[in-house]
Amino acid sequence: MEPAWRQQGRGRGRSQEAQVERSRPLQKERERPGTATGRGVRTKTGSAPEPPHGLAVQSKFEEIRKSNQAAAQRLVESHFSSSSSSDEDDNSIDDGDHKEGKRGKILASAFTTYTDQTGGDATGLQRTGQYVSDLFQSGALTCLICIASVKRTQAVWSCSSCFSLFHLPCIQKWAKDSVFLVSSVTDEDFGQKQHPWPCPKCRAEYPPSATPNRSLSSSCGRLFGRPCPPCPKMVSVSCLCGKAQPLPRRCSNKAWSCQQPCGKLLLCKQHKCSQPCHTECAPCPRVSVQKCVCGREKAERPCASPRWTCQQVCGAPLSCGNHTCEEVCCDGDCPPCPRSISRTCPCGKTKSSLPCTEEVQPCGDTCDRRLACLKHTCSMRCHRGSCETCRQEVEKECRCGRYRKQMPCHKEYLCDSKCPKTRNCQRHQCRRKCCPGNCPPCDQSCGRTLGCRNHKCPSVCHQGSCYPCPESVEVRCTCGSTVLVVPCGRERTTKPPRCKEACRCPPSCHHPTREAHRCHPGTCPPCKQPCLLPLPSCSHTCPQPCHDVVLVKSQQVHLAGPWEQPSEPAFVKKALPCPPCQVPLPTACFGEHEVSPVPCHRQGRFSCKRPCGRPLTCGNHSCSRECHLVNSNPCEVCEEDCSKPRPSGCPHSCPRPCHPGACPPCSQMIRQRCHCKISLLYVECTKLTAADEQTKEALSSCNNQCPKELSCGHRCKQVCHPGVCEETCQQKVKLRCPCKRIKKEVLCSLSAQFAVECDDICREQQKKVSQLKEAEQRAAQEEEQRKLQEELEAFEKRQQRGGRRNKKRGRREEVDDERSKAARWWRRCAAFALVPLGGALLSAATYYYLQESA
Repeated sequence: MEPAWRQQGRGRGRSQEAQVERSRPLQKERERPGTATGRGVRTKTGSAPEPPHGLAVQSKFEEIRKSNQAAAQRLVESHFSSSSSSDEDDNSIDDGDHKEGKRGKILASAFTTYTDQTGGDATGLQRTGQYVSDLFQSGALTCLICIASVKRTQAVWSCSSCFSLFHLPCIQKWAKDSVFLVSSVTDEDFGQKQHPWPCPKCRAEYPPSATPNRSLSSSCGRLFGRPCPPCPKMVSVSCLCGKAQPLPRRCSNKAWSCQQPCGKLLLCKQHKCSQPCHTECAPCPRVSVQKCVCGREKAERPCASPRWTCQQVCGAPLSCGNHTCEEVCCDGDCPPCPRSISRTCPCGKTKSSLPCTEEVQPCGDTCDRRLACLKHTCSMRCHRGSCETCRQEVEKECRCGRYRKQMPCHKEYLCDSKCPKTRNCQRHQCRRKCCPGNCPPCDQSCGRTLGCRNHKCPSVCHQGSCYPCPESVEVRCTCGSTVLVVPCGRERTTKPPRCKEACRCPPSCHHPTREAHRCHPGTCPPCKQPCLLPLPSCSHTCPQPCHDVVLVKSQQVHLAGPWEQPSEPAFVKKALPCPPCQVPLPTACFGEHEVSPVPCHRQGRFSCKRPCGRPLTCGNHSCSRECHLVNSNPCEVCEEDCSKPRPSGCPHSCPRPCHPGACPPCSQMIRQRCHCKISLLYVECTKLTAADEQTKEALSSCNNQCPKELSCGHRCKQVCHPGVCEETCQQKVKLRCPCKRIKKEVLCSLSAQFAVECDDICREQQKKVSQLKEAEQRAAQEEEQRKLQEELEAFEKRQQRGGRRNKKRGRREEVDDERSKAARWWRRCAAFALVPLGGALLSAATYYYLQESA
C-alpha cells in the first residue's frame, strides 16, 4: 500500500493536485512581465516591444481561459479517480439507479469486441457480465500471491491460460524470484541461461520476455474470453515433430517433445536441422561463402541471411553523362540523375527545370519553413542550409507543470522544485528538479548484507531481495592437499572435498598401525582389526573387532528434585573387556533332533526349540511340545478332532474325534439347484461324491422339460440338461408360395433350406387377375373419352345456333337437347352403378376359383 503522503485526494479537505491548480493563477500573476517570479527567477522588462493594448488584452484573456479550462479538467479527473478508488465513497452513493446504469455502460463497452462479432447479441455474455459485476462490487477478488483484495484502481496482470488476476508488483516479484531460484539450483554459471517462470495458479510457463512491466497506458487488444479452467481431458497426441507414437496427455498441456533430432532440410537447401523435436525450425546457424548484391566481393555469411551489401560506391556514369551513381553496392540499373528532374529553390516555393550542371538559386521570398520547435516559421529570406534557432518569446510551462514563465522558444524551462516521490527501489526519494513524474531508477548503492553474511550488495539500490554473492571461497580437506572452490556463504554447509591422500593420524589402540584409509574430515573411524587377545577361561583368542577405544554413554546423575533439568547424555571413550568366548562346540539337543554348535562359554545339552515330533497314541499326530527329555517329561495326549482328508467334493468334516483307520461314509444331504436353475434338489453326499460325471448330471436334473427358448423362438424339447441347448428344432412349420396358394409342412431346423415356388396354375390365376384389371382400366378410359366427346359435340352445337332460326327448328333442337341430356344421364348412372358391381362380381369369382383350386 502506498504511504499517506503519496495518496492524492484521500486527505481532509481538497486533494493536493486541486491545491496546486488553485495556486497557479497566483503564480501566473507573479510571473507576468515586469514582476519578480517565484524561486529567484527574474524576467526581462522592456527587452521586447510591447504589442498594442487591445491585442495584448485579447491574447492574455485567451491564455487565461485555456489554462483555467485545463485546470478544471484535471481537477475533475483527479476527483473522479479518487472517488472511484476509495471504498468509503462507493458506500456513500445513494443513487442506485444512476450507479447501475453507469456499471451497465462500462460492461457494454468492455464487451464491444465480442458483440461486434455476434451482431449485437449479448445473451452468451449475461453470465460472464454478472460474474464480473458481482466480483468487483463485493471485493471478493483476491491476489493469490499476497492474499489481499484487488481494488479497481490497482494495476493487475491476467494469466492467458487460467484468466486469474494478480497485482502487477506481485507478479513481477514472483517472476523474478522464480527465475532466480531455478538459476541458483540448476545453473553452474548463475544467470547465464534464460529460464521460464510459471503462473502461480495453473503453472503455465512464460518466457522471461513475457514478464509484465508498468507500461499500462495502452489497451490490451486481446479478444474477451470467459474465465474457463484448463481442459482436464486426456487426448492422444504425437510429439511436436510427429515422429514418435501418440501418448495420452492432458488437453491443456498436450504439447511435448520426443527430444529426437529434427533432421528437416532448412531453407538454405544445404544443411539439415540438428535441434531436438520442435514445431518450426530456426534459421540455419551455419555460414557459407556468399556474394554481395553487386557481385564485387565475397564473404562468409550466415545461411539464414545470404543477401548483403558491400561498402563500395557504384561509380557508374548516369544517363545524363555528367555525374556518376553514388549509391553503395548498386544492384541492376542505376537510377536517373537526381539533378535532371524538376528541382525547387531551398524554401520549396519556386520550381525550375535546369540542366543538371547548374544550381538552383534562392527565390528571394521569405523562407517560411518550420523551425525545430514546430510552432513558428523562419522569417529569413530563402537560403540554403538549416534555419536558425527559434528565439521568439513564449510563455512556457515547466516540466513538472507547476510554474509558467516567458522565455525564448528554443530553451527548456526547468523549475527548482524537487520531486518528493519514492524511486523504484521504494527506499530513496527522487529529489530531481522539475520532475514530470517519470522518476529515474535509483543510482545509489544497495549496501545491504548478502545471504553469505560476509559481504554487502554492490549493485544499484533495488527493490526485493539481493542477488547471491559473486565471491568464491576455498574449502580444504583435513590434510590441506585438496581444495574445493564454492560460492561465498556455502562454506558453512559444504562438506570438505574428498582427498585421495592417505590419512596420517597415529593409532589409538593396542595395534601397531591403523587400517589404511583416505583423508577424511573429523575423527578417524574406529579400528576394525580383530582384537586377538587371549581369553581368560579358555585357550581361544578374542575374534571381535578392536574395542580399546569405544564411545560409551556416561551414567546420568540422579536428580535431586523436579527443579533440576536433565542434562544431555555425554559419551566418553572407554576400553571394553573382551566378550565371552563364542567358539562353537558340537552338542546334541534334549530330543536328539540335531547336533548344533554351542558357544564355548556355556557347554552342555540344550533345547533346540523345535516341536518334539514323536508320534502320539492316535497314530495321526505328533507331539507339539518344545524339545524335552522323555524320561522326566512324557509327551502329551491327543485331544484334536479328526483331520483326515475327505472324499473329493465332500464339504463336511468327520464327526468322530481323532481316531486310527478310515472315516465312516458321509450321510448328510446336499442341497443344490438343477441344471435349469428352477428346482431345488437334495442328494446324499456319499452318492454325489462317488458318482461319475454322467451320474452326477442325472442326479442334478429335475426331469422336467427345459424352459429355454431356441434362436428360432420355439421351446427346447429336451429334459433338464446342462450347457447350451441344441439348435436342431424338430417342430414342424408351414411354408407357402408367394401367392399363398401352395403350402407344405417341414421341420423348423430345415425351413431355411426349403423354398416353395408358384406353379403354372398360380401363374395362370395371376395372369387372369391382371387381364381383368386391364379390362377395367380400358373400360374406364373409354367411358371418359366418350364423355369428353359428348361435351365437345354439345359445345359445337351451341356455337352453330348463333343466327336467326325458326321456332320449329328451335323447338326441334330443344327436344333433341333434352333427349341427349336424358341419354347422357342414364349412361352416367349405368357407368357409376354397373362398373363397381361388375368389379365386385369379378373379384368374388376370382376368390372362389382360387379357393377351389387350392
